[in-house]
Amino acid sequence: MSLNGKKIAFLVADEGVEQIELTEPWKAVQSGGGQPVLVVGSDSTTVQGFNHLDKGDTFDADLPVSQAEAGDYDGLVLPGGVANPDTLRTNPEAVAFVKAFLDRGRPVAAVCHAPWTLIETGAVRGRTLTSWPSLRTDLSNAGAQWVDQEVVVDTNGPGPLITSRKPDDLKAFGQALAEAF
Repeated sequence: MSLNGKKIAFLVADEGVEQIELTEPWKAVQSGGGQPVLVVGSDSTTVQGFNHLDKGDTFDADLPVSQAEAGDYDGLVLPGGVANPDTLRTNPEAVAFVKAFLDRGRPVAAVCHAPWTLIETGAVRGRTLTSWPSLRTDLSNAGAQWVDQEVVVDTNGPGPLITSRKPDDLKAFGQALAEAF
């Protein structure tokens, strides 16, 4: 699937993102010919990667969410880890950025704990998603149907939602997001 000419935003918190859940989807976008853009939820210029609980690499942000416009991108990726979506879901600008993609019918892909941020948009009601198992109750309480599958592509809304459970599922996640984007 070709992503040539597609500009894909990756929204992360500077406090920490699960590194592999950023880098593997990033590679999937690049290998498809797309242009990934790192958007940070604060005014920071760097993002801390984590390998579970251990610090990993740092990544340079392209721009803060306060300067990003959803209309400039063809899709959005929300990497997981616990700290990343927990921070983003409390940031009104980050939540508004995600909601703008959903309102425009643009594809949004979320892995692991990242559906926490989707819940804050109010857009998961009536949708089928997967996630890290501990989010099952949160998603159900928000009106979503939770399933335990490696990747889910839900098209029951204005745009596709692509969700995945964990790092072991990243290959399937990358393929699904490339097809949807």
